[in-house]
Amino acid sequence: MTDRDGRLAIGELAARSGLAPSALRYYEEMGLIHSERTTGNQRRYPRTALRRVAFVRAAQVVGLSLEEARAALDRLPVDRAPGAAEWNAVARTWQRRIDARIGELERLRERLTGCIGCGCLSLRKCGLYNPGDVAGSQGPGARYLEGDPLPEA
Repeated sequence: MTDRDGRLAIGELAARSGLAPSALRYYEEMGLIHSERTTGNQRRYPRTALRRVAFVRAAQVVGLSLEEARAALDRLPVDRAPGAAEWNAVARTWQRRIDARIGELERLRERLTGCIGCGCLSLRKCGLYNPGDVAGSQGPGARYLEGDPLPEA
């Protein structure tokens, strides 16, 4: 229900944004959106919260974390819709992040294509194999896929 000042109750924001009220409360806890409290202690969100939620969802689609989305939102006005120059500044940041992610995926594709097509069947030489968890000492994740050098066979 929208109040007389045009602010949205959490149920209406949930219905309009497609997110559960619990997700909206979490977004608020993270500082992604902001609300005011009524005298009855109910949350009321400004209409700009719809844009901020859409922004966060778009950020997630392109692979940004909620922290990265919050950092971008921190550069935008809270009380009004951002102008074109403000959006463009954020978009440039996203473009760099998307380009980096594309590079990571291309490197992964090259390594997987080489592995799947090599036919070597030699697990000692395979970049996806990790004998004795040697790569574990180099950090978490798929170390060889992330570019760490393979051990000498």
